[in-house]
Amino acid sequence: MLACFTALTLPLMPVQQLFLWFWPRMARVFPMHYHRLVCRILGIRVEVSGEPPQAGPLLIVSNHVSWLDIVVLSAVAPVSFVAKKEVNGWPFFGSLARLQRTVFIDRDRRHATGPSREDMRARLKAGDILVLFPEGTSYDGRSVLPFKSSFFGAAEIEGVLVQPVSLAYRGHRNLPMTRRLMPSYAWYGDMELAPHLLEALARGPVEVEVICHKPLSLSGEVNRKALARHAEDQVRRGVTRALHGHREMG
Repeated sequence: MLACFTALTLPLMPVQQLFLWFWPRMARVFPMHYHRLVCRILGIRVEVSGEPPQAGPLLIVSNHVSWLDIVVLSAVAPVSFVAKKEVNGWPFFGSLARLQRTVFIDRDRRHATGPSREDMRARLKAGDILVLFPEGTSYDGRSVLPFKSSFFGAAEIEGVLVQPVSLAYRGHRNLPMTRRLMPSYAWYGDMELAPHLLEALARGPVEVEVICHKPLSLSGEVNRKALARHAEDQVRRGVTRALHGHREMG
């Protein structure tokens, strides 16, 4: 499985770099097709509820469970991600992030929020779909941490919507995901990336539900803090419903 992933990825990395240089429109959508193949190789079955985005400008706000979130969300729509600046320096994965046109932000220093938010705005103005994980960290897959509202301000542009998305790791080998198995896929706390990645691959196929809620906007009396609270509520309810077998959309 890992060999197949490597055999697929390494030859396609220079192809995406060429798209970035000479064909920016293709550079936006190529990662989506690549990640759909990665899902097949890794045995990730993605089920989508609601209306997935097709084009920007749009800011997706989602709960963050695992490094697998990147593969799952990118397989659903032509997205780029907002990630902490440290990811840029990671071996191999930093290169993949740059090839997917990731926006790197500094979450640790408050004075850096403004420039990072402007970088996001520039990408949204260009018509991109950006994915923000407003919890600020990944968590256990069964709970949703409070959303931080700082970077919601990037969507304070006419015509830009904010779409809450719930990620629910619902199943394993066509059976319900158990609490015992969830840490094999949910990457959080002080877990090391490489051992966790190998364990997830060894555990085998996983089923993930992506619940796309109705888009929201920052307009009128709705400020970024109110929008963050509402989006957090939508995402949390989506995760709870998915893990408890209720499919109706809120």
